[in-house]
Amino acid sequence: MAQSMDISVFQQPKKGNYYCGDSYYYAETEDGFICALADGLGSGEFAKESSQAVMDVIKTNTKSSIEHIIKQCTQQLAGKRGAVLGILKVDFQEMNYSFSSIGNIGMMTISDESVKNRNIPNAGYLGGYPKPFKILRDKISDKMVFVMFSDGVNSLDLSSRFFLGKDVDKITESFSHYFSPIPSDDTTLIVMKYNA
Repeated sequence: MAQSMDISVFQQPKKGNYYCGDSYYYAETEDGFICALADGLGSGEFAKESSQAVMDVIKTNTKSSIEHIIKQCTQQLAGKRGAVLGILKVDFQEMNYSFSSIGNIGMMTISDESVKNRNIPNAGYLGGYPKPFKILRDKISDKMVFVMFSDGVNSLDLSSRFFLGKDVDKITESFSHYFSPIPSDDTTLIVMKYNA
């Protein structure tokens, strides 16, 4: 059986806004998978413009390294409002993943044994000039779940038991019922499961 990723997304704009300032993109090939989530600074249409500019760069650089993608995104945001960014790349051949986050885009992994781990994002935001950042690299295992989220999702939300499930659609559906119907911030939750 070919390796693959199951994915499900929940997204809702901040109360009173038509535009969600969060943008996301994902793509899968036979060699791997990439998922990115950006949150434009502020909210509304100008925040959406910045986060979408980042996604446009990622769409044309899916095979590039995370380092190269972040460099290109930084250049693209010159003169714009700025954005925070999280990028996950899964390499099916090497059986590993890489993740980097600049700003408050978080990621949690959940092993098949239900062990949760959260990353610590790099401080700051992308805004036209280079920032230092770290990249987390680790091995993947069958049925491993990745949860990427913007700052509309908090630690209490992430402690909910439904995150221990393995059906990505049920996780986002449960989150949508649990989540406040009037969010105080743009909210995006992306749940992904690796299938070996």
